[in-house]
Amino acid sequence: MRLENKIAIVTGAASGFGAGIARRFAAEGARVVVNDLNEAGAAAMAAEINASGGRAAACAGDVARDADVARVVRFALEEFGGLHIVVNNAGTTHRNQPMLDVAEAMFDRIYQVNVKSLYLTAKHAVPHFRAQHGGVFITIASTAGVRPRPGLTWYNGSKGAAIVTSRSMAAELAPDNIRVNIINPVAGETAMLADFMGEDTPERRAQFIASIPLGRLSQPTDIAAAAVFLASDDAAFVTGACLEVDGGRCV
Repeated sequence: MRLENKIAIVTGAASGFGAGIARRFAAEGARVVVNDLNEAGAAAMAAEINASGGRAAACAGDVARDADVARVVRFALEEFGGLHIVVNNAGTTHRNQPMLDVAEAMFDRIYQVNVKSLYLTAKHAVPHFRAQHGGVFITIASTAGVRPRPGLTWYNGSKGAAIVTSRSMAAELAPDNIRVNIINPVAGETAMLADFMGEDTPERRAQFIASIPLGRLSQPTDIAAAAVFLASDDAAFVTGACLEVDGGRCV
């Protein structure tokens, strides 16, 4: 098992990519803190992992709130006795629409969840990582941050900011043996898919899938497999990398 004896926080882990990462991390031997704004969903995911023979515990909270993030990190340290990996997966978007139709409150929320959360998890996890001279951050960003398309302007910008922020963190934290890497998924079978496309119809899906050379949407298992690699010792000399898990869409 590639993550045996590791302790990980996965944000936004009640569903979608986060749930896939939490399940796979547990299967690889990690003890997982399942974080999500959806308290019942986080508890259900932790229960599913435990019932399958893994080890997980739920800690609900908003990744855009300092007190909540502090509590999640503290929970990991108290519940499992340590922390080695933080997966910044939680994200949100506006619906595909003209940029000036997006309300200011929605704009603020997108940047709080997609960008400010990186600052907050770093604020509370880096001191612990420095004390043990090692740790891993993984940012789940998006192909939208490297190949933007009309209709998702502010989401695209937030993911571009998340990518540059994470790479800057990688440069600064490398002397402390803290690695920071990024995964850029293409849109997948998650609750946000309809927002990305504007409407979830067979015609829109076919149009979107036609833009992906490998001919399908991403699955949580695709993103989870990449996250396991970047979290594991197999990637001990990898930091500041952006891995597109996108079926070739960015080619």
